[in-house]
Amino acid sequence: MTLQSFLFYFLAIISVGSALMMVTRRNPVIAALYLILNFFALGGLYLTLNAQFIAFIQVLVYAGAIMVLFLFVIMLLNLGDVQLLGDKISYKKIIAVGLSFGLLMELIYIFGYARANLPASRFDKSVDLGTVENIGKELFTTFLFPFEVTSILLLAAIVGAVILAKRKLE
Repeated sequence: MTLQSFLFYFLAIISVGSALMMVTRRNPVIAALYLILNFFALGGLYLTLNAQFIAFIQVLVYAGAIMVLFLFVIMLLNLGDVQLLGDKISYKKIIAVGLSFGLLMELIYIFGYARANLPASRFDKSVDLGTVENIGKELFTTFLFPFEVTSILLLAAIVGAVILAKRKLE
């Protein structure tokens, strides 16, 4: 077992464990902290898969900006009464556990049996796909028009937010 595969499996276990802990915690602040751990583990997984840009964006955007927003909303809502968040076992929970078990069985089948049919040569080019240079080249050549349309939409949203904020102040 190489160091890269060991890191991949270690980060995968941390990611799955933190996701399970996040879902099972009753305190929303603790659940948000486990979600931050999950985002960092996913960033590490992206690094082991040679997707450096996606790993950086994962940590910067999700673990940074989005989680600050989540924690701000949790603190703003003041979810202090934990007993109101939990309810008794209902048919919805039983169906959810059954569907989760079915999904787990499908994943075990896919990773256990269907993986042997994949040719190894399909993944040789994946080392170059996650680099910043390749993403920048594709963004400014193949996807230039959608990139510019997105920038115009974001500019219009910013101008609209400034106009709405200015009206409230006056």
